[in-house]
Amino acid sequence: MIMPHLQNPFQHQFHPTILRAYDIRGIIGKTLSEADAFAIGVGFAAIVATRQAKPQPKIAIGYDGRISSPALSKALSDGLVAGGAEVHNIGMGPTPMLYFADRRLGCDGAIQITGSHNPKDYNGFKMVIGHQSFYGDDITMLGQMMADGITLGTSGSATNLSVFDDYINRLIEDAPLGEGSFVWDTGNGAAGPAVRALIDRLSGEHELLFEEVDGTFPNHHPDPVDPHTLGFLRDACDAKGALCGLGFDGDGDRLGMIDAKGRQVPGDILTAYLALELLSRKPGEVILFDVKSSSAAMRLVEQAGGKPQIWKTGHSHMKSRMAEINCQLAGEMSGHIFIKDGYYGYDDAPYVAVRVLATMAATGQSITDFMDNLPPSFTSPECRVACDDEVKFEKIAALADSAKTRFADKDVMLIDGIRVQDATGWWLVRASNTEACLVVRAEGTDKAALAVKIAELKDLLAEQDLIWDYQSETVD
Repeated sequence: MIMPHLQNPFQHQFHPTILRAYDIRGIIGKTLSEADAFAIGVGFAAIVATRQAKPQPKIAIGYDGRISSPALSKALSDGLVAGGAEVHNIGMGPTPMLYFADRRLGCDGAIQITGSHNPKDYNGFKMVIGHQSFYGDDITMLGQMMADGITLGTSGSATNLSVFDDYINRLIEDAPLGEGSFVWDTGNGAAGPAVRALIDRLSGEHELLFEEVDGTFPNHHPDPVDPHTLGFLRDACDAKGALCGLGFDGDGDRLGMIDAKGRQVPGDILTAYLALELLSRKPGEVILFDVKSSSAAMRLVEQAGGKPQIWKTGHSHMKSRMAEINCQLAGEMSGHIFIKDGYYGYDDAPYVAVRVLATMAATGQSITDFMDNLPPSFTSPECRVACDDEVKFEKIAALADSAKTRFADKDVMLIDGIRVQDATGWWLVRASNTEACLVVRAEGTDKAALAVKIAELKDLLAEQDLIWDYQSETVD
């Protein structure tokens, strides 16, 4: 990049669409540039120095396998150094390896450059301060600080430092002993090398699909909970007779899964599976689910003596809530699963995969057996309704006003979008914080109830000229 002129105060204007609720994310060459990365570094260094009371804070940075990531990493590092930080660059790897470096190196802050599961022309920044997520109002403040300008002082320094081996060694600590066949799909994402190093040290038979890191994602979109991306994993499991298949998103913080019969295991159901083993050791624990999660998953927790709670969707929201209530396990429909029981409490898909295998070995109940024993489910998948970024939150506000007039107050939850629930089921609509869409989902006690819930939501959406093109008849 061309180094910006470092006048005092140093000012920068970000494109307003990139400052999002969970992180900073935009389209390379359109809304996000290396100059933005530099400015993020300058501003973040200043904020960390103030909050952690350290004139030269220690900040770890890493990046995913996207084509634009190395250049953004260099610009970010330069900005952090200009802001006075001591930068430790851990290089390319999954986001949870950056979170691990933050803890292992005793950092004051950390930033991962990643576009997560977005298309290949996207990229962004996931940020941590004091081992907690930097998001929401923090990101808004960073944008305002840079617009107003900040005064630069003494420059910092930057070094390269690998934590790869330490990270793999930590994953292995909780790995099970035993046999079995498993298929893994890293989708050409940043988790490829780490998963390869992990499975080379696991017992059993393991096959890894698309392990080469390739930011063009030549084989499939890096979203392991999108049913359309699971065909390769399903076919490989079938051919191998595998006990299960494990898929990862582009930056390795979300886990998708299929069982031995090719059924997709939703993130909330997988969380419930892990919760049953945890509750056998720690009865009465709170298990946190996001607002998109099913009543079926929460009933499983209740029946096992746990206390399910619903919270806002988003990895940053979930981690913050876990810290507030000292929660040991949380999970989202999207495959972000957070384990504090014996681990750090952040979303680490390779570690979650290890715990799933360990749970199967310890309990003798495979994920397939677990799925076989579930009661009938009458749910829609997580669906998306196109809605421009500029108006999606206005639409949600209008939908909330309408829902409050249509439904009883006790049935309406507004912690994240609108969730309306009664004895026959529930539906949800919320604004995506990462895409230009609204996210919708519904569940009923039977097929007829589900059809009613879907019709209720479609009718509400139509008031705002929004169309959910979904047929409940396809739901089993």
